[in-house]
Amino acid sequence: MQALVRAEARVEAPAHVVWGYVTDWPRQGEWMPLTRVERVDAADGIGGRFRAWTGLGPVGFWDTITITAWEEDEDGAARCEIMHTGSVVHGDAEFSVVPEGPTACRVGLWEHLDVPFGRVGALVWRLVEPLVQRGAQRVLARMSRRAEAMAAGGRGA
Repeated sequence: MQALVRAEARVEAPAHVVWGYVTDWPRQGEWMPLTRVERVDAADGIGGRFRAWTGLGPVGFWDTITITAWEEDEDGAARCEIMHTGSVVHGDAEFSVVPEGPTACRVGLWEHLDVPFGRVGALVWRLVEPLVQRGAQRVLARMSRRAEAMAAGGRGA
């Protein structure tokens, strides 16, 4: 079974600023709770790799990730697809930024994740899906606040 997680947020900051923040992989830990992101290589764009530790202290897991698509337009629109290849998280995801004028944009996130453990996993997913969806929306809201603060002259709130 595959699960779809989707979230979207309007950000009062230029699209290119938000794109730079969203794809600054090591900084994602600033807005993704309980997550620390490290580059595996220095490549940006297709083929670039990074990994994310999700957990509390020593209890958690590594999510290995490969960039599978990368597009940037002159108007600031951009999108990046990634593939989760770790032992716990499997599936595809996308970040996108769409300009809404020179000082605002809309950020989108979707993830198609493989739900493990067959029927039991499918049942658990049905129970936790609303919480996961709200969590994804909160993550993007947090990213938005930080990107807006950064665009206003700070490093991020």
